[in-house]
Amino acid sequence: MEQYTGHFMQHLPYLRRYARALTGTNGRGDALVTRTLEWYLEADEDETGRGEGLSRGALYRHLNKLQDEEGAVPAVAPYHPVESALMTLDETDRRLYLLVNLEDLPVGDAAAVLELAPEDALERLTHARERVRARLTATILIVEDDAIIAYDLAETVRGMGHIVCGNAATMDEALALAAEHRPTLALMDIRLADGDNGLEVARALRARRFLPVIFVTAFPDDLAKHGLEHLGPVIPKPFTRDQIEQAITRAVFMPQPEDARETAQPH
Repeated sequence: MEQYTGHFMQHLPYLRRYARALTGTNGRGDALVTRTLEWYLEADEDETGRGEGLSRGALYRHLNKLQDEEGAVPAVAPYHPVESALMTLDETDRRLYLLVNLEDLPVGDAAAVLELAPEDALERLTHARERVRARLTATILIVEDDAIIAYDLAETVRGMGHIVCGNAATMDEALALAAEHRPTLALMDIRLADGDNGLEVARALRARRFLPVIFVTAFPDDLAKHGLEHLGPVIPKPFTRDQIEQAITRAVFMPQPEDARETAQPH
């Protein structure tokens, strides 16, 4: 029995990681792993494969079986964009994506776990990856009155695979573009053309709906002076492309607050 437990423990970190992703919570995932251990120790050797060496694929398969028996919908808290994207997939495709992309299983091995033909699994995985990638592509509004800086920001955004929905130099232009395109993120200068202020633009956008904002400005202290640090992070000018890319990545993959979830629900 101790030998069997030792074999199981070698796979434990992988099983916990997969089970937590499968169920959406740490507690429910760990409960599935515990039940899988009980099954492994108590079931017939022919059923578990203990006599021929422990297969991680068999354990993944049993985790899936337990999840199916519970019939529970995976939780989305803390509502990370990746979790939201995966929730739009067919359940088999979601599990296939997790097994290959999270657990690093070869497609053939993942197909065996899910009892799919290898060619079918490859086709489904390609579709799942395309769908997740599309869901994680941000639509970004640039609010900047300097044409050269706006161009540089746009090239950085496009280089990351995201979409630029437009560039605004004034508050009216920014609000119009936001209403038309419903961007997922804004890169915002503070001091704009015609005497407009990016802080007011950000506040107006927030009043209409939640929109993450990254301020890119030569006046980084303006937020603190007005007690508006909560409106978004600041990148001081002059900036580097690495700074912009890192800030965009953090914003795109950051869990969304409660007031953003209603507009972010998949349809």
